[in-house]
Amino acid sequence: MGNEKDIKVFESKEIRAEWNADEQDWYFSIVDVVGVLTEQPTRRNASDYWRKLK
Repeated sequence: MGNEKDIKVFESKEIRAEWNADEQDWYFSIVDVVGVLTEQPTRRNASDYWRKLK
C-alpha cells in the first residue's frame, strides 16, 4: 500500500487519516475525531478543545 493519506467520512464530517505500511495500521487525526465527537463547528474550535482537554 505504501504511505497512503486518506480522508475518512464519519457522520458526514471529514477525518484525516494516514496508513503506516510498516505497522499495518491507520493513524487518525485526534483533532478531527474530537471535533466530530464534540460537534465543534470548525477545526480551530476542535483544536482549542483538544488543547484544553489534554
